[in-house]
Amino acid sequence: MMPPGVREMFKKKEQQRANFEEVDTIIGSGSEFQGTIVVQGTLRVDGRVSGDIHVQGDLIVGEKGQVNANIKARHVTIAGELRGDLELEGTLELTSSGQLFGDIAVANLIVGEGASFQGNCKMQATGSKGQKKRQLRPGEEKTNEA
Repeated sequence: MMPPGVREMFKKKEQQRANFEEVDTIIGSGSEFQGTIVVQGTLRVDGRVSGDIHVQGDLIVGEKGQVNANIKARHVTIAGELRGDLELEGTLELTSSGQLFGDIAVANLIVGEGASFQGNCKMQATGSKGQKKRQLRPGEEKTNEA
């Protein structure tokens, strides 16, 4: 018999990934966008984007997508090419056809066989406001410090 809590410790962590089924904005193949794009939901890029991308939801770069931008988002999946730095609250997934040239700060990283990544990686757990989570010591209480 396992002590309480041990079974949960060894359960496979459910991976959080970009949501392919609820895409709000699409930059289609043959389309180009230059500048800053701000999206509330999920953005899919199958064309070309250069500038800055701020997505409250997820970013999906399709196989033919070419992105040259710095990105802030929740989760990102790259099947095409991305050049720029990423700051993510959740998971970065590089599929087998994905190419990434830039530095990343992520909570989770998934790299498919054959994917290409050149840059630096900083793994960090983040809270809802992008702040690092801190482990509480036994007997310590949670406070709402700024």
